[in-house]
Amino acid sequence: MSANPQTRSLAEIAAELRDGTLRSSDLLQQATARHDATEPHLNAYRTWCGDRARKQAGAVDTLLATGIDLGPLMGVPVSVKDLFGVPGLPTFAGTDAAFPADREVSGPVVGAVLAQSGIVTGKTHTVEFAFGGLGTNPHAGTPVNPWSAPDAPRAPGGSSAGAGVSLAQGSALLALGTDTAGSVRIPAALTGQTALKITHGRWSLDGIVPLSPSLDTPGLLARSIADLAFAFAAIDPQRPEVPANGAVTGLRIGVIQNTVWDDIDPSIAENTRTALQMLEKSGASLSRVTLACVDEVLAIFRAGGLAAPELRAFLDRNFPERIARLDPTVLARVQAADDVSAAEYLQRAASLAHCGRKAAEVFDIVDVLVSPTVPITAPRLADLADGETYRRANMMALRNTALVNLFGWCAVTLPTGLDAHGIPSGLQIIAPPMQEARLLAAALAVERVIGSGPEMLGAAPLSNTTNNPPLTNRRPHETV
Repeated sequence: MSANPQTRSLAEIAAELRDGTLRSSDLLQQATARHDATEPHLNAYRTWCGDRARKQAGAVDTLLATGIDLGPLMGVPVSVKDLFGVPGLPTFAGTDAAFPADREVSGPVVGAVLAQSGIVTGKTHTVEFAFGGLGTNPHAGTPVNPWSAPDAPRAPGGSSAGAGVSLAQGSALLALGTDTAGSVRIPAALTGQTALKITHGRWSLDGIVPLSPSLDTPGLLARSIADLAFAFAAIDPQRPEVPANGAVTGLRIGVIQNTVWDDIDPSIAENTRTALQMLEKSGASLSRVTLACVDEVLAIFRAGGLAAPELRAFLDRNFPERIARLDPTVLARVQAADDVSAAEYLQRAASLAHCGRKAAEVFDIVDVLVSPTVPITAPRLADLADGETYRRANMMALRNTALVNLFGWCAVTLPTGLDAHGIPSGLQIIAPPMQEARLLAAALAVERVIGSGPEMLGAAPLSNTTNNPPLTNRRPHETV
């Protein structure tokens, strides 16, 4: 068997699976060992597939040995956020009960993974209906950030809470998430991973439990930008080539000045500035830019945006009996949507569309924009028990990433180091709508200069977590 797959890119792993130096069943065995050693504490999964995944990996080995190649993700362990339908696996969407069986039907994104015989390791935890940026969930327990001190567990980021943890855990090499205001980028940043938020409408939302169809996007989390680029090319319906490395020299980077640095943790600010200095020394052209309409769109967001009314409408239409049982932090925002009139909702939507067009004028003078991904460290879970502390931390975690969704752009995050609390921090790189290939090319160039997550951060201190008890007595649902 080849070198540890945890140190190999997805492209390298795919090549080794095809030349016979690596087997999918070996990948699954390692993923399972890492899951079993740490899951009682980390709690990444709502549903762990167990024997089902092992049987699929064995079948992949047989197919590859006979020359049958179903696609780039064949044999790769992939975790899936528990909003996506996966045939034969229950969908909870972070709630206290599984949804009807029709929510197990896969849409095009999961379908693309399954058609290539990617191996679904399980369904990862999410904030209830994906409505939160910290990753908390009172129904099934909150995943633990693997970088936490053993005696002070911290939030993993959300809403794709288990997705980032599954990658740091090593139980998956790629993770599917969703992003409405930062929900793939926040957990990736806080767990030392990378993530891609695509343009709204580029990938279908079919087969995904909605939060806000006007803003929801499927997304990817991976261990490096190179892995993101590989997976994006494998899943995107336009079937593009894997984006090539762009050039740092001459890359016009606009450093957002307004709002995104306010109240930032000093060590996160320092990590971000160090990364930018490295890029400038390598030939990038950096300029300070002030984004238009930031205050306007954040005011709409803080008032519930489009998500609260749209989730309320979905629940009233389909599952009114679930409303009273919602996580209190979600329930408060759902109930507040009752005060939003149809006229106010339409005015919010029109204002966001106008602001997106106006703010996008900045791309006439820069190739990409950058900001700190999350301006605060991962909060301690014990502190989030206080409602006001939760609300402040949740809004701060979402602030910088939400701008991308509200303006209608695409973005990635990649690690910049560890903050003063030993938690990873991230750099957000932003591009105009439908410019994912351009974005990934620029991000590959940036990664080449500042280093990939595994090189920069080393392995998460999982050895500190293996002897700790789970946060909840509820065990992940086992499907065989």
